[in-house]
Amino acid sequence: MSIATEKIARPKAITWRSVLICLIILPINSYWLVQMEVVRYSAHPTTISLFFNTVFILLCLTMFNKAIGKQFPRAALERGELLLIYSILSIGSAVSGHDMLEVFVPMLTWSFQHADSSNGWGTLINPHLRKSLFVTDKNIYTSYYIGNDSIWHMRYIQAWLPVVLSWTLFITLLLFVMQCVNAILRKQWTENERLTYPIVQLPLQITSDQAFQPGGLFKNRIFWLGFIIAGAIDCINSLNYYYPSIPTVLTPGFGQSYLDIGPFFTQKPWNAIGWTPLSFYPFMIGLGMFMPVDFLFSCVFFYWFWKLEKVGAVAMAYDQDPRFPYTENQAFGAYISFCLYSIWMSRNYLKQVALKVLNKTSTVDDSQEPMGYRNAVFGILAGVTGLVMFSVYLGMTWWIAIIFFLMYFAIALAITRMRAELGTPIHDLHFTGPEQIMTRVSGSRAFDTDNLTVFGIYFWFNRAYRGHPMPHQLEAYKLAEQTKTDYKKWNAAMLLLGSFAVFVAFWAILHLMYDYGAQGKSHGSYGSEAYDALTVWLKSPQLGKYGEFVALWIGFGIAFLLQFLRVRLPWWPLHPLAFAVTSSWEINLVWGPLFLAWIFKTMILRYGGRGGFHRSLPFFIGLMLGQFVVGSLWNIYGIARELPTYQFWQ
Repeated sequence: MSIATEKIARPKAITWRSVLICLIILPINSYWLVQMEVVRYSAHPTTISLFFNTVFILLCLTMFNKAIGKQFPRAALERGELLLIYSILSIGSAVSGHDMLEVFVPMLTWSFQHADSSNGWGTLINPHLRKSLFVTDKNIYTSYYIGNDSIWHMRYIQAWLPVVLSWTLFITLLLFVMQCVNAILRKQWTENERLTYPIVQLPLQITSDQAFQPGGLFKNRIFWLGFIIAGAIDCINSLNYYYPSIPTVLTPGFGQSYLDIGPFFTQKPWNAIGWTPLSFYPFMIGLGMFMPVDFLFSCVFFYWFWKLEKVGAVAMAYDQDPRFPYTENQAFGAYISFCLYSIWMSRNYLKQVALKVLNKTSTVDDSQEPMGYRNAVFGILAGVTGLVMFSVYLGMTWWIAIIFFLMYFAIALAITRMRAELGTPIHDLHFTGPEQIMTRVSGSRAFDTDNLTVFGIYFWFNRAYRGHPMPHQLEAYKLAEQTKTDYKKWNAAMLLLGSFAVFVAFWAILHLMYDYGAQGKSHGSYGSEAYDALTVWLKSPQLGKYGEFVALWIGFGIAFLLQFLRVRLPWWPLHPLAFAVTSSWEINLVWGPLFLAWIFKTMILRYGGRGGFHRSLPFFIGLMLGQFVVGSLWNIYGIARELPTYQFWQ
């Protein structure tokens, strides 16, 4: 009787209502994202770990659901349903966002549209592209670039549909392999190591049953104080954008929210610090409060470490090689070090998983996991095999394809782990993908034209990793755990709806580009970057550089040493992950707010203790939601009125 009652009373997440809402909102969300990140090139939500567009939608759904629940209690969505919608939207935003499809869709026609006698792409590149996976008919893609047309003509749909379906299958395979890996590691990281998952704390707070109760989040005066402060700053700065006579708040104006202090350093070697924005993002301060104090300090320390490394290179006249000190290679080595460390930490657990897969006696129970471990392992093997076969069809040698995807998933695993453990706000690794590392270390001369061409084609999901989907999948499992809902149903919904999200994202981008014209509205360099790099590889093949190889191992060694010191010396102040995540572009924008978060959190813990810190959290949550809500509303207003708006982020 008790068992039956427990089954009946179990919270739900995957219902016809939640699935239907996902199917309706995913196209809308993709449309909004492309408007922000491509058409308007402003307020880029998918360049940080916590997507403000999905938080805003979740908050609106939660408020609407609360109102519905008062009148029709049986019609109200359960918490699990709301968080499932949030998770699917996050995965959908990741695949359609700034570092995936928004980069890729222009590439599908770019080399055909822009081939001329100067670049020689007509004979250098295009003959090596599989025409069935690209749109080669000028009558089809011309309107994509000039606009004032619609994708919803049958001849356009017939030309694009096979290409979209083929690449949707490829991306679905990527997502499937990621989910299989996450399904294996979920129990170890979530239950055994009890990682904190800072990124999901905000959606958990928004949807909490106590949020609307007396003393809850939305009844807390401190929360509303933070919300009003952050929202007022954005309102004033947004009004300044239209009425310059209104003064800005904590920003230099010009539609931006940062001031570059780099130009103040004019003399060598100090001018080597380059672009150094001094920014103020209240939401990033709030997000930083969920991160460990030592990690916050280390982010600021290593940000300036990388800057001073460049200054030192110029001072010692090593800058004759413009890539020295090979920062990207050092970062790649650090990420691989952390990936291997994460696997090593889970070695006993993984041994038991292996025994389970081999049908031997094992201490792990996978009956309640998202996937059985045997199915997950076979899924990884089948998925990677499919990716390799797809790559071979494109022209890549099979063993190079295996190495490529091993490197890719190693980076993905490291990103997923650091998000679960620390809530890292950024993890971009610009231009540090497998194809970049392989051609720098081994030299582009080591690869033939077909392999280099596939490297160029795969640029789109390796340009940067800011909006990587894999950590969002693992965080979805964490939300399932918190709502005590069925992992297996979450797993199926994430894969099927994730694939649907990819499909509709293609059409959202095509719809807007055929309307506005990619030549004028799309950030065109995304199409050119891959083919320009490929042109250099093909026209000027280079030998591998010993320095590039050494830098990779230096980064690996520094990260390993920092991890060793952290384990052996409890007082050691520097976190190894900060060394990795501060090496690339995005840290420039967030180091200032993270520094403020470190100061605030240190002071609160020192003088208020843990109790004072927990009492202060609603204020910092208010800072996040204040910017997210007001910034989103202004952005929607700008889209509706076709007006530029103040960028509260970037």
